Amino acid sequence: MLDIAEELNRWFEEGRDFAVATVVAVDGSAPRGPGAALAVDGHGTAIGSVSGGCVEGAVYDLCVQALQDGRTVRERFGYGDEDAFAVGLTCGGVLDVLVTPVRGDAPVLRAGVSAAVRGETSALVRVARGPDELLGGALLVHPDGSYEGSLDGDPELDRTAAAEARALLDTGRTGSVELAEDGSRCPDGVTVFVESKVPPPRLIVFGAVDFATALVRVGKFLGYHVTVCDARPVFTTRLRFPEADDLVVDWPHRYLRRTVTDERTVLCVLTHDAKFDVPLLEAALRLPVAYVGAMGSRRTHDDRERRLREAGLTRGELDRLRSPIGLDLGARTPEETALSIAAEIVAARRAGTGLPLTGSGTPIHPDADGRKERDDRSRAAA
Repeated sequence: MLDIAEELNRWFEEGRDFAVATVVAVDGSAPRGPGAALAVDGHGTAIGSVSGGCVEGAVYDLCVQALQDGRTVRERFGYGDEDAFAVGLTCGGVLDVLVTPVRGDAPVLRAGVSAAVRGETSALVRVARGPDELLGGALLVHPDGSYEGSLDGDPELDRTAAAEARALLDTGRTGSVELAEDGSRCPDGVTVFVESKVPPPRLIVFGAVDFATALVRVGKFLGYHVTVCDARPVFTTRLRFPEADDLVVDWPHRYLRRTVTDERTVLCVLTHDAKFDVPLLEAALRLPVAYVGAMGSRRTHDDRERRLREAGLTRGELDRLRSPIGLDLGARTPEETALSIAAEIVAARRAGTGLPLTGSGTPIHPDADGRKERDDRSRAAA
């Protein structure tokens, strides 16, 4: 439900009753992953999506029913299910959807939604499978392991669920964890669904050039917190980069060494000037970040790589560099170039090949761990 936190926060503030459907498990190919949500209020207003259109109508009806009877239910929609096929899930996958009625204040759920809107790191835990009396329980887990709420009033189960949720929160993952009712891990016990909410990943664009203007727009569209850094104040202005979250006037390598990065951070070096590029890339390629790309011709790349070798970078470190930056789309304009860079970033993040799907015969969607699932049903996905 954190997928639609901003809208749900408004509904909480307005005192609306609603039901929220959340994808808690995916098997095979599916348009959206765990955490995707759709909500319906007492007036029939709907927000969000669980399947990109495939089963929205059926899930909408489940939400209306949950509002009427007050029951939390879990439903499965799959290719082999005649009812599910009838409502349109023809992508070859299976979705498990948890439908929860929310009436009144619902303090734990409201606190989780509010924390997500404020950009705070937290994990919302709900029972996704287990005895009927457990469905509807919730915990809000904080980064230090503390939590509020309860799944069923059992402190041991709550402590175990909170510990498992914290492990997922540490890596920013959303997914299901199986627990026994006595609190130990057990595949025949209770399944909890953990929605992790972490700050958006960072995209740092070095070089306040025309290509950077377009890349900032695409980065914001993809959900990144975007920073533009350049040593030249005349170019690093809000007028040129109105959509950037941060503008930094500093030497790129100096800024990179003092700012915070993590394994989700994307670094795009668009300066294509050796005096900026080499010290910057020398630092960047030794950081545990998700992506490092640098703009320039192949001749520029060869010269830059030579300078980096002379600076002491290893072959393994140099192999992390995406240069020339972007996929081969035949891009010419700044907007087309930004699209090619963004496509390479997504492919690197999602383990994609960058090849056309037409005629590839490979699954469209990866499994929950980011690997391409080799399933005949997925090969038939449309």
